[in-house]
Amino acid sequence: MTQILKIARAKGADPLLPLPSYQTAGAAGMDIVADTSRERLIVKPNQRLLVKTGLCFEIPTGYEVQIRPRSGLALKHGVTLVNAPGTIDSDYRGEVGVILINFGNTDFQINHGDRIAQMVFASVIRCGIVETEILSETKRNQSGFGSTGSR
Repeated sequence: MTQILKIARAKGADPLLPLPSYQTAGAAGMDIVADTSRERLIVKPNQRLLVKTGLCFEIPTGYEVQIRPRSGLALKHGVTLVNAPGTIDSDYRGEVGVILINFGNTDFQINHGDRIAQMVFASVIRCGIVETEILSETKRNQSGFGSTGSR
C-alpha cells in the first residue's frame, strides 16, 4: 500500500514553487527546492545557513522524512548538509528547513526555486531498551574505527 505524505505551504511561502518530486522512475529521493522569496541567500565558504522550503509535512506515524544532500551540489560546489541525513519526525508540523554548509572556496548563491536537497520517505522501527551489565561477545568485540580493514 502506498503511504500518503500530506504537504501544506507555510505562511508566506511561494504557492507557485513545485512540490517535492521524483526526477526519474528509479529515484529513491524527491528533490526539494529553496523558497528564498523572502530573502536573498548567499552561503560563504565555511558558513552554514538554514534555507527555508516553504513546506510543512504531515508524516504518518511510523515514518520519517530524511533530508539528504544532492551529490551534484557537493561535487561541483562543495555544498552539502551539516546534519546528513536530517530527520523530520512524524509529529513535527512546522516549516521544513535545510541546513546547508559551503565547503567550497567561493560564495554560493541560493536562488528561489533551486533544488537544494533530496528527501527520502522512510519507515521507522522503534525499539525497547533493556539495561544490562553484560553484552554478548563477537569476533570484532570492542574494536572500533578502522578495525574491519584499512580502507
